[in-house]
Amino acid sequence: MTSKHYLDQMQALATFAGLPDWFRAIQNQAHSVWQDLQLPVIERVKYHRWPLLSQEVVAPQTLEEPLLYGLDAALAEQDHLSGQIVHVGNHTLVESLDQDLVDQGVIVTDLFQALADYPDLVKEHLFSVIGAHEDQIEAYHTAFMNGGLFIYVPRNVAVTLPLEALLVQDSRYGQAFNKHVLIVLEQGASLDYVERLETYGDKPNSATYFVEVVVKAGAQIKYSAVDTLGAKSHAYIKRYAQTARDAKIDWAIGELNDGNVILDLDTYLNGDGSESQVQIVGISTGKQIQGIDSKVVNRGNHSVGNILQHGVILDRATLTFNGIGLIEKYAKGADAQQESRVLMLSEKARGDANPILLIEEFEVTAGHAASVGQVDEEQLYYLMSRGLSREAAEYLVVRGFLGPVIVQMPSAEIRRQLVEIIDRKLSGLEGSQED
Repeated sequence: MTSKHYLDQMQALATFAGLPDWFRAIQNQAHSVWQDLQLPVIERVKYHRWPLLSQEVVAPQTLEEPLLYGLDAALAEQDHLSGQIVHVGNHTLVESLDQDLVDQGVIVTDLFQALADYPDLVKEHLFSVIGAHEDQIEAYHTAFMNGGLFIYVPRNVAVTLPLEALLVQDSRYGQAFNKHVLIVLEQGASLDYVERLETYGDKPNSATYFVEVVVKAGAQIKYSAVDTLGAKSHAYIKRYAQTARDAKIDWAIGELNDGNVILDLDTYLNGDGSESQVQIVGISTGKQIQGIDSKVVNRGNHSVGNILQHGVILDRATLTFNGIGLIEKYAKGADAQQESRVLMLSEKARGDANPILLIEEFEVTAGHAASVGQVDEEQLYYLMSRGLSREAAEYLVVRGFLGPVIVQMPSAEIRRQLVEIIDRKLSGLEGSQED
């Protein structure tokens, strides 16, 4: 698109959403600089030719024809949840929350609606973890943001049952999916958050999907997500969190997309005694490229950050794990551990596990483990000697390889979804339906 057309797209978004002046000013600033900035560097992943920044931002059809995708299933699953929010295309179609949580001040709503209803609260936290225009992806995303969610848990409020969010890229039409999720937990709050990111339709589309999580002193969040964007999607997913004193965030993420995807996940342990556990499972198939960049920054004394990520590659696909642990100066007693392992089931697969430890302080502990390799032929021989075909044996080896990560994920529902999707991704291996 030309610059003039980009401006038209911005004006269409602003008119549609009724955004406040301060937010428009941030968008205008991002728009003025985004084409002059550089793309962020993801080590060992070449994504600069992906069509991430060149697409229509608003498809007018979707403003008139909301896709009622997944509503029946969503409404049927409410019994075991504290609430739900469903965002499809450019529409938030479902917002539900237990009344006792509403009475305690919990907020679950569309981000653009929150900009109108809670402008001061949103302004305080939006872009506090992810910059508005520090690189080209951020600036483009800010300038052309077309939806998102806002979740707020007040001080000392516990959301004990899972809160589920379903976000669907509507690819019936050609349109960018530039969504922003802001989650704020006040002091002593807790939240079990489950997220699904999906695609409906088969038009080639781009996505910039950003999540900011603000975890204040003593608060805890379990953030579980399964990403299954479509084969014709090119996506840059950025999930960042910051923790205050004695706060904790546990990430449990399945990158099971069919298209080309970057997952850029950063956790900033700012407070003393804060903690983060990062667990990621990834599978790449066909000719897709996935790059997973996980970073934990220890800033607080006695902060703890652990990264565990396992991935499997089939066919001609590519999967790269970057595990980055940074212990900054004055973070005494900090601990940073990481493990990244990649299993390849094809000689034409391309895998990489890149461990990086950066330590600026004494009196800390840190360690890393990384491996990339083909399926162990001795394991296969043993299983095949028990009567299994090679394909069935490979399937069991893969399930065993991913198992140690899956079993540590805190959400039973996410574990179930992961197993189902993994089975689908591995369906070419004979015997996968027998398990």
